[in-house]
Amino acid sequence: MSTTPALWYTRCRAPTPLSLAAQLGWIDRSFGAQGVGVKSIRNSQDPDVRQSHYTHSLDWSFRQGGNIPPIWARSGGRETRVVGITTTDEFQAIIALPESGIRAAGDLAGRRIGVPRKPVNKIVDFQQATALKGIVSALSLVGLTAKHVELVYVETQQNTLITGDAQDFHGLRRRLPYGRELRALARGEIDAFFVKGAEGLIVANQIGATVVSEFGFHPDARIRVNNGTPRPLTVDPLFLAERPDLVADLVETVSRVGDWAEANPDDAVRFIAREIGVSEQAIWAGNGPDVHKHLRLTLEEDEVEALAHFKNFLFEWGFIPVDFDAGAWVDHGPLEAARHKKAA
Repeated sequence: MSTTPALWYTRCRAPTPLSLAAQLGWIDRSFGAQGVGVKSIRNSQDPDVRQSHYTHSLDWSFRQGGNIPPIWARSGGRETRVVGITTTDEFQAIIALPESGIRAAGDLAGRRIGVPRKPVNKIVDFQQATALKGIVSALSLVGLTAKHVELVYVETQQNTLITGDAQDFHGLRRRLPYGRELRALARGEIDAFFVKGAEGLIVANQIGATVVSEFGFHPDARIRVNNGTPRPLTVDPLFLAERPDLVADLVETVSRVGDWAEANPDDAVRFIAREIGVSEQAIWAGNGPDVHKHLRLTLEEDEVEALAHFKNFLFEWGFIPVDFDAGAWVDHGPLEAARHKKAA
């Protein structure tokens, strides 16, 4: 029997191959065959355990999802390693009400753009960073910068991974984002704000918003890159150092999702929709008709460059404390081992 302790894992509510592998039961089966248990960080009742979703503080853990928390954790000294990357593009836009008169990105000059901001806490404000990057990207397409607009900070509540009583959300699992921004827009406190993903598309549709600038599928990766593009698979240093064989097994298991999703597009989208808590139609619309073809785990040079570009943005805007070499953060060993295993 293996002496390896139970593994911890977590994933964001987003299109990731780790999410699909977990829902398909592949993660439990893969490690179970080796006598190793797997526990979900997100489902833990211990707030210190749940916090590792952002801090990556737990030993024997792995994560795939938004890249801001793992970049922040690595900048803060947590010696994690990136063992795979998935790039699944998504709807990203600046939206406004039709009556605002804002029709295109150039009309944003001098206008008030809402930016979510959480109360001061020990966790990186990834929602604020995500919105700012989207705003900067949209403005850059028309030769503007953040200095040409008024950034209005909208205070939001701290998100938690455990929602508490279902009655908090009228019986639903969770609430769609952008509620505070919508209130600020309705009160006339802001003129526009950033949204992304299937949830952002639903919000824009619900209020009949004008899509001022849409750039989630822009050909320049530097424009598209944000918290959800790309999404790294990271592991803690102890797990990788003591059981590189299990890390390779993890990477091999998650890598199989790419082929499975291409062969089963409707099932893949159904699992993604279940993870996020939206309709399948919203996934097809928010992530594009080829979303099932973009669930592969790779470590291509352009993906690493995109991760480095966003890391530089976070450092420039003060979201991470220390700069670091994004290329050195990547470990190609587990993916190479997984490919050899597949070939054999």
